[in-house]
Amino acid sequence: MAVPLREFFAGLGLLGRGLGMYARKPKLVLLGLIPALISGVLYLAAFATLIYFVSDLSEGVTWWADDWSGGLRDTVQVLAAIGILGIGGLIGILTFTAVTLAIGDPFYEKISGEVEARYGAVPDEIDVPWWRSLRRSIWDSLRLIALSVLIGIPLFVGGFIPIVGQTVIPVVGAFVGGWFLALELVGVAFYRRGMRLPERRTILKANRPMALGFGVGVFCCFLIPLGAVLVMPAAVVGGTLLARRVMDLPT
Repeated sequence: MAVPLREFFAGLGLLGRGLGMYARKPKLVLLGLIPALISGVLYLAAFATLIYFVSDLSEGVTWWADDWSGGLRDTVQVLAAIGILGIGGLIGILTFTAVTLAIGDPFYEKISGEVEARYGAVPDEIDVPWWRSLRRSIWDSLRLIALSVLIGIPLFVGGFIPIVGQTVIPVVGAFVGGWFLALELVGVAFYRRGMRLPERRTILKANRPMALGFGVGVFCCFLIPLGAVLVMPAAVVGGTLLARRVMDLPT
């Protein structure tokens, strides 16, 4: 038990090292904030729209409780609203990362490349045209998003369970979201080595506690207002360090 826990905190520490880059290379990190800011504005508007319509949506998905007594019906609808917002937030965080990486591909490629160069570059680096790398990145991201939506459905249903839905389910959601974020954020470094999503999944599975420590840390930061925008460049740095660690390269 001690080793997985130590690995979990080691992964969390990689995010901390990414945050430390702000002090050392603020100009480079500022470049990474531009695509994150663009995505942030779009997602803020989308989530505000979801909040505005959440009452109607909760009534729609709880149609089977229309004939129940007022107090019980209202309780079910409130739980449904919480579930909708929770799953919307989870999917939003995952898709935010994918969309931001797509928008800022040249920026994040440069940030990741700086990290690699600092710790010994990349053995047998594969030079892939940016448009091909972007196309592969978008396709792999869509696969991850589709899988996260499928997993989000039982989490949404679990949100209706009293107490468990408001305590256990959010924790499970953080770990599920953290896993997908880790898979997403190591993508830039793995593409540089000619490896796609299946290779990323296999290698991170062999180092799951560390990957979860990093991913859950990013997930929690993204829950903070403006956290996703401000932490995104640091998350790319941390993702690059994580990729090097799981491939036994110097960090």
